[in-house]
Amino acid sequence: MKKLLGLLFLLLITCQIGLAQSIKVVDKTTLQPLVGVVISAKNGNNATTTTDATGMATLDIGLQQAEHLQFLYVGYQPQTLTPKQLQTLNYHVALTQQSHNLNEVVVSAGRFTQQQQLVPQQVEVLSRRELEFLSQPTTADVVQQTGKVLVQKSQMGGGSPIIRGFEANKVLLVVDGVRMNNAIYRGGHLQNIITLDNSMLDRAEVVFGPSSVVYGSDALGGVLHFHTLQPQLAIGKEKLISGSAFTRYATAPNEKTVHAQLNYGRQKWGSLTSITVSDFGNLRQGKNRKSSYGDLGIRNFYADRIAGRDTMLANPNPNIQRPTGYTQFDVLQKVLFKPSENISHTLNMQLSTSTDVPRYDRLTEFSGDKLKYAEWYYGPQERLLAAYTLGLSRKTSFYDEAKLITAYQRLEESRHNRRFNKSNLSHQTEQVQVYSLNADLSKSINLHRLQYGIEATHNDVNSVATEENIVTGNVQLQPTRYPDAGSSMHSAAAYLTHTWDIKPWLIVNQGLRYSYVGLDAEFEDKTFFPFLADELQQRNYALSGNAGVVILPGNGWRFTALGSTGFRAPNVDDLSKVFDSTPGNVIVPNPNLKPEHTYNLEASVSKSIQQRLHLELVGYYTWYRDAITTQPVLFNGQDSILYNGQLSQVTANVNAGKAYLYGYSASLKADITNALSLSSSLNYTYGRIEQSEGDIPLDHVPPLFGRTSINLQAKRLRAEFFALYNGAKKLEDYNPNGEDNIKYATPQGMPSWYTLNVRAAYQLTPDLQLQAALENITDRYYRVFASGISAPGRNFILTLRGRF
Repeated sequence: MKKLLGLLFLLLITCQIGLAQSIKVVDKTTLQPLVGVVISAKNGNNATTTTDATGMATLDIGLQQAEHLQFLYVGYQPQTLTPKQLQTLNYHVALTQQSHNLNEVVVSAGRFTQQQQLVPQQVEVLSRRELEFLSQPTTADVVQQTGKVLVQKSQMGGGSPIIRGFEANKVLLVVDGVRMNNAIYRGGHLQNIITLDNSMLDRAEVVFGPSSVVYGSDALGGVLHFHTLQPQLAIGKEKLISGSAFTRYATAPNEKTVHAQLNYGRQKWGSLTSITVSDFGNLRQGKNRKSSYGDLGIRNFYADRIAGRDTMLANPNPNIQRPTGYTQFDVLQKVLFKPSENISHTLNMQLSTSTDVPRYDRLTEFSGDKLKYAEWYYGPQERLLAAYTLGLSRKTSFYDEAKLITAYQRLEESRHNRRFNKSNLSHQTEQVQVYSLNADLSKSINLHRLQYGIEATHNDVNSVATEENIVTGNVQLQPTRYPDAGSSMHSAAAYLTHTWDIKPWLIVNQGLRYSYVGLDAEFEDKTFFPFLADELQQRNYALSGNAGVVILPGNGWRFTALGSTGFRAPNVDDLSKVFDSTPGNVIVPNPNLKPEHTYNLEASVSKSIQQRLHLELVGYYTWYRDAITTQPVLFNGQDSILYNGQLSQVTANVNAGKAYLYGYSASLKADITNALSLSSSLNYTYGRIEQSEGDIPLDHVPPLFGRTSINLQAKRLRAEFFALYNGAKKLEDYNPNGEDNIKYATPQGMPSWYTLNVRAAYQLTPDLQLQAALENITDRYYRVFASGISAPGRNFILTLRGRF
């Protein structure tokens, strides 16, 4: 009898297995499988299952008998279906992405993953899916497309992000946990962000406001943290071979880009290789102009050398900005070794280089009725990164998670210029080698989470300069941009942050960091600067802190408040301006230069309604102290010295600036229907320098700007219609002596502008996608604030993506 019952039981189990139903869950527009979707019964029988790496799940008898099945996945709209509806869909379910993800995970705010809604700082996240949909030529253009960061450009091969009125060496760039800012990041406008290939990014995060506790020097305005793709490992003993590629063409810059990446994975190790080549022609600006622009940007003539003579040639199309084209090459190689679930080793190699990049703004300047320069270009911008990361996730007495990153970076940049009808071509080349070490640990104890770590960096700077006679070939030494015998910076820091979940609805954060930064420079050849000392030294110390609170009272409300400080230690560029003089004016080093500081207060309020509507308002006020400015000084008791045969006024960089900034950021995201959504953002910053005779505008402060879009997600199709817009920047709001490039503005300043744009992606097959976009549909002429090059005109972009 027992054997009979046993056989019946086995038969019943076999029947149940036979009756089990497989189901697949994919993204509605890309058709890609979704991993980890929770499928549960809504009739209270507690039956549940999740999808695997292929998006597949098995519905047992309990789930099949449920009246309704609910599909839940982070970042996607929940969906409820009946068994009959599932049968009609042939057990193939497609989920739609939400316009706002309340549970978005961020890394940049604390170097370890945490939910965005628990972070008091404002953070903007761009996922891999969004980066692919944007399909932008450079990372600078990606950042501009967020509608929350403005990007200044002096040439097409560039882009300088502005965050809350801070730019260049006051905004920190980080890639895979390694800081990119080095000893020669200047205070004007920087194009280094384009050495990051957005095709190899897994995500990009923007942290707004001072972030010196976690990141140290330079994070006065915020942090741009970029995370590159990771190698994927095989499941089980089978090897994993996968890859993707795309090709893109854009009409306005005559862009031709090809990208390919290959992933090879085994159970414990994997390799990822990514290569991108982009070729750009001369950029065409818009032709539909406001009368207020006058002739700004019209390119009637350009320089060329014909038969050994500099010649001004008439431009056949004055809307073509000649010359602006260049070519860029980017390579990523990563190797991941994971001997166990708790240990990982990652080797990370990145290389970016380019051809010569024309400095367009300088090439448009005139001296009388002639062009001022016949040549002005940056040499190849080279960036090499080699990093090793050790990741530990086994809980110990000291940490739950730990990460050690050691990195080496080598950077080279150069400037080359020659006056029109002159034979001497000036060359300045800088090489920087950066060594860094980061150790970060995280430990949770009951309701408390500690994050702590140390950081050490060392920068070596080598600078050479020559002048070449292009007719005779004669080469002579010239004054170098930075100390000719070399210069270096080194730093060391330790930090600690504490998060306390007092209640499920009340979270407080505090943090402290102590930093030391040293600088050494040596002057050997005194031919050009006989008045300089032999050596220059700086030793600076800074204590940074923050304190914040997050309140989640329920019903979709969220309130935050944060107080934070930031600092930036003077670097080699701040002191080396002795090598950047004009006739009648000479800048001398100031060894007493101190760090710049910011003190920031910000608060936000947000409301989510039924996970379909999200409203947020962030306000901030920043006190800017010890700002570095150039002012007349006394040198050995004299206000002028004999320099290069001419009596010149002595100036130096000093901590004389006192300024303030305030502003707001407002955003709206709404899922109108399951297929249609709306998003909009608006940003405003006001900044002034305090002076006894009256406040004057602070430079780098953008006008009012924002972005509004309508999004459609249908089966196989994703489309977006969006507008980018800027308010006017009046001339009286320009800083007269700073980096606002007032000479490239109209007599009234920079007029307001907007562009209308549309983009779409259609999934031809699960592995083949066609993208098309039309930017600046009305072919509007406009120029972004402080830029020396006009923005693209009507731009048609076509991208074909494939994967295997």
